[in-house]
Amino acid sequence: WMVDGNGQVYAFGTVSNFGGSPAGTVDLEPTPSGRGYWLVTSDGAVHARGDAAYLGGANTGRLRAFETVTSMSRTANGGGYWLFTNRGRAIPFGNAPFLGDMSAVPLNGPVLDSVSTPSGGGYFMVASDGGVFAFGDAQFTGSMGGKPLNAPVQSLVPDSDGNGYWLVALDGGVFAFNATFRGSMGGTRLNRPITDMVRFGDGYLMVGEDGGIFNFGNQPFFGSLGATPPAVPVVSVAAP
Repeated sequence: WMVDGNGQVYAFGTVSNFGGSPAGTVDLEPTPSGRGYWLVTSDGAVHARGDAAYLGGANTGRLRAFETVTSMSRTANGGGYWLFTNRGRAIPFGNAPFLGDMSAVPLNGPVLDSVSTPSGGGYFMVASDGGVFAFGDAQFTGSMGGKPLNAPVQSLVPDSDGNGYWLVALDGGVFAFNATFRGSMGGTRLNRPITDMVRFGDGYLMVGEDGGIFNFGNQPFFGSLGATPPAVPVVSVAAP
């Protein structure tokens, strides 16, 4: 799936489109079955589609001044999820435990992406300066914090065994930490910047603002929006 900032969902391959969400959408998180997903907007509202269960949102006075939700991630069994904010705060719902966050620590850049570990017993956060923060059973194996970057880091993807991860930057550059480097778009002219990346088979899939897909893994390519970009940027890509 891809979703754009207006909440329009695009489905590729065998997954189904279960409906979209309002403008301001920032992330799409599939259910364990792949027969549904959650969509979250920057104000913390959660929209459950398909077999996804609504467990609450942060749009009921739970966000602080100048705080926005930037991503969400679910527990392993889908009985809970976390919302993560630009200030590095983790807000749990359902059976998702609070495992710590960065809300009391000054950050060098906003947290733009956060993701749970494959076990669901921890989560990572990544900030625009490439700083990585690990909680629960998430294992810190390095970061780009304090190192020169050609473009801000946008997303973090744990590898399949949970022992390493990849970071992707706005220019498509990929940084591998205890994970096999599968390739990148760094140094390649892009029509639009990269906005998100997701684990895909033994590698990863990255998406640009125009819906262009770049596949670095052993799974087949199912299509993209690169030739017919949506009116507003694509903000998230997800796979069951």
